[in-house]
Amino acid sequence: MTSHIEFLVEEPSAEAALNVLLPKILPAGVGFKIHPYNGKSDLLKKLPDRLRGYKTWIPADWKIVVLTDEDRGNCAEIKSTMESAASRAGLTTKPANSGNFQVLNRIAVEELEAWFFGDVPALVAAYPGVPKTLAVRKGYRDSDAITGGTWEKLEKVLQNAGYFAAGLPKIEAAEEISNHMVPENNRSKSFQVFLSGIKAMFPATSGAC
Repeated sequence: MTSHIEFLVEEPSAEAALNVLLPKILPAGVGFKIHPYNGKSDLLKKLPDRLRGYKTWIPADWKIVVLTDEDRGNCAEIKSTMESAASRAGLTTKPANSGNFQVLNRIAVEELEAWFFGDVPALVAAYPGVPKTLAVRKGYRDSDAITGGTWEKLEKVLQNAGYFAAGLPKIEAAEEISNHMVPENNRSKSFQVFLSGIKAMFPATSGAC
C-alpha cells in the first residue's frame, strides 16, 4: 500500500492547486510532498537526475507523480520524454507496469487551468460573477479543447466578470477555485486521467488497476 507520494510539478500554481485537491483525493493517512519547478522546461531538464536520485533511496511504499502542462506541445513527445527519464533511472511507470508502478506521468491538457474550466460550479463558487452557463457556451464545452491558452482564457473570463483587472494572480486563483472543486465531477478528461492514476495507487480502496 502506498503511504507517501512525491509530486514534481512545473510551477507554484500547480503546487497551490494540489495542496488543496490532494486531501480530497488521497486516503486518510497518506502523506505527500510537492516540489515545484520553474516551468516545464526546467522540470523536464532536471527530471532525469531527480529520478536517479530517488532510485537510490525511495522506500518501497512511496510513489512519484510527475505533472506538467501540454502547453500546445506534442503530448506524445512530452509523455515519451517523461517515460524515458523514469526508465533510464530504473523506475517503473504505470503504462509499463499497471499493477505495480513507481512513477505516474501525467499531462494537463493543455494547461492546468483547463482543470478549473472542467468544474464550472467551483469556478462560480470562487468567483460568483462568472456566468453559471459558461460550461455550455461555445468554446468552453470541452475544457481540454479550449484554444488560445487556457490560463489566458481564464484571465479573460474572470476579468469580464469584474475580477483581476491588473492581471490574473495564478497562485491565488488556483487556491480559490480548487477549494470548491469536486474531483469526481470534473469534466476535464486529462484531470480524470490524473485522478484515475492516483486511485490506481490504492487498489484495495479504489478497485482500480
